[in-house]
Amino acid sequence: MPDPTPLPPLSDPALLSDIAEIGRIKAVPRILETVAHITGSRFTAIARVTDTTWTACATYDTLGFGLVPGGQLMLETTICDEIRNSGTPVVFAHASQHPRFSQHHTPRIYGLESYASVPIFRPDGSFFGTLCAIDSAPGDFDEAHILRSMELLAELVGNYLDTEERLEKAQVELSDAHQVAELRDQFIAVLGHDLRNPLQSISIVTESLELEPHSDRQQRMYDHITASVTRMEGLVSDVLDFARGRLGGGIPLALRTADSLDNALQQVVNEVATATGRSDIAVHMQVAGNVMCDPNRLAQLLANLLTNAAQHGDSTAPIELDVQADSDALVLTVRNGGHIRSDRLASIFSPFSREKGERPRPGLGLGLYIAAEIARSHGGTLTVASSEGAGTAFTFRMPNVAA
Repeated sequence: MPDPTPLPPLSDPALLSDIAEIGRIKAVPRILETVAHITGSRFTAIARVTDTTWTACATYDTLGFGLVPGGQLMLETTICDEIRNSGTPVVFAHASQHPRFSQHHTPRIYGLESYASVPIFRPDGSFFGTLCAIDSAPGDFDEAHILRSMELLAELVGNYLDTEERLEKAQVELSDAHQVAELRDQFIAVLGHDLRNPLQSISIVTESLELEPHSDRQQRMYDHITASVTRMEGLVSDVLDFARGRLGGGIPLALRTADSLDNALQQVVNEVATATGRSDIAVHMQVAGNVMCDPNRLAQLLANLLTNAAQHGDSTAPIELDVQADSDALVLTVRNGGHIRSDRLASIFSPFSREKGERPRPGLGLGLYIAAEIARSHGGTLTVASSEGAGTAFTFRMPNVAA
């Protein structure tokens, strides 16, 4: 049997991609073996056929034809170019006795007697190539049966191609999304860090101005600047905490044995009451002994929960704070009369989880996310329960390992 016409090594990126795409389909070797079995042919292949090239993408060869994936034939020497133009399969069992193909150049060039080739279409209808089987000996098969079977297998290959394409596209999009998210979080971390330097400079200047004589108007301006700097410092701290949580390091803690945690938490209650105008915060605390924690971070957690209750809860219902601590655990619960819809509960601790159309509120929408991260850093949990009748309760639980 004549060797296939040699062509230069394949370098076309598009064709190399097509070969790789077929190579990723695990069922292709079994499909080619099945075609060989039903046709009795010793060479089967899946070929990518364009208007200028015939390229083997996968082969099964016990004939010694010599084509491997990436091997090419001159397009004009094949029947596949005719199949590409017509979209019609070609099947014959005995070329030398066939009324048409006994005179065709392809069987003569390659010494073929049996031949079966059907088009492979992608699900969108575009032509990819052919599924073919050849042999130098006549075939012993029913041409109509072979045609139906090979068309089914070619359709299977086409569907696999579509699945592989969509999977590859999804993987690329997922990788791009991960890279964008990582760059975004790194940018936020750098931005938050760099913003602190000018803020510290402003704070130093305002403290110096406070020591100098000034008019009532200057005092009001000074108070306004001080309040703005304090708020900006809080925003920058939230951004840094957010970045630490998202970059996987978690919010850092300065753990120590706190012997007056209840006093620190009560101070937070007083500050939030003043800042929000809520004088109806009912407090019940029973803190027995020491608590191993970062008191500043727990104060931040409580401030975020109380501020959230004041801003989003029912303003006509009091806010309740219950703190219970003993040698085993610390449990802190903030209740308010508001109600959170069930479809929002799953994402309540996600960053920037405000609903579209929600009226603007102070802050970045990171309070609950940061509170949950503080809870996690303490080895604890922050959960929420909400119903129209009972209102909303945020509960922080952590083990207490204080000596």
